[in-house]
Amino acid sequence: MYTGESPFQLSSPENIKNPVLTAKDVTDIPADLVADPFMVFENGIWYMFFEVLNSLNFKGEIGLATSNNGLNWRYEQIIIRENFHLSYPYVFKFQNEYYMIPESYRANAIRLYKAVEFPTRWTFLKNLLEGSDYVDSSIFNFHDKWWMFTTSPQGNILHLYYADELMGNWVKHPQSPLIEGNFHISRPGGRVIVSDGKIFRYTQDVVGFYGNQVRAYEITNLTTTNYEEKEIIHNPIIKGSGDGWNKIGMHNIDPHQLENGKWIACVDGYQIVFVFGMAERKRIKIMTKANAKK
Repeated sequence: MYTGESPFQLSSPENIKNPVLTAKDVTDIPADLVADPFMVFENGIWYMFFEVLNSLNFKGEIGLATSNNGLNWRYEQIIIRENFHLSYPYVFKFQNEYYMIPESYRANAIRLYKAVEFPTRWTFLKNLLEGSDYVDSSIFNFHDKWWMFTTSPQGNILHLYYADELMGNWVKHPQSPLIEGNFHISRPGGRVIVSDGKIFRYTQDVVGFYGNQVRAYEITNLTTTNYEEKEIIHNPIIKGSGDGWNKIGMHNIDPHQLENGKWIACVDGYQIVFVFGMAERKRIKIMTKANAKK
């Protein structure tokens, strides 16, 4: 977990022992890693949702952890499992109901789930978009419309869609793709923030290797016909520390403002561990922390 004075100036505080979750904390399946954390605060409890990579089939499943204070976390269980890979569980609240759009590009769709018994029971509602390999889709509401960023598995193109209703008809923005051929700023890297009439998006910098740091951009003009943005001066917002659980890089962030005006964010980071098996089979485990850890 990171904390700070703003969602763009965050660091690991002394009173939190990072990483707060690892694959070793997962108890109901054998796990290679945990990653892509998103969280919500409900009735005095923090709920964190994240990818758990199943060691048996190498498919991502969506896990849950809880905390009373945002500092100490307890792994609970797997809450969504499909016959295809799931990750990036973008959870959000709308009209007092919780929804989620986990990445499901192997299903060639952006799938919308709804909590029927929060936080453990979820049901699939519909495909918001289908027919392509959408990756790290990030949704938000602004000026009574729904907006959604998404990218490709290569992470070098950024698309934008909008809709009047969450489960309505999603339309590609006329300026989409907003970005092409840029591995620095195309792949979404966390929750889109809408605060005080301003919009900010996070983006993974995947140049060199996957998920080495996260940048932020302020969206300065967003309509159904126009899109403009500018880079935040504090970039990168998070990056590899050169040591420990986030030695190599960090690639996802979900900040929330506390009652005292400060911010707390779940983040992930990773280091590389080489594992050797039978017949000199080599596998790389990326051990991310669900607050994060890879």
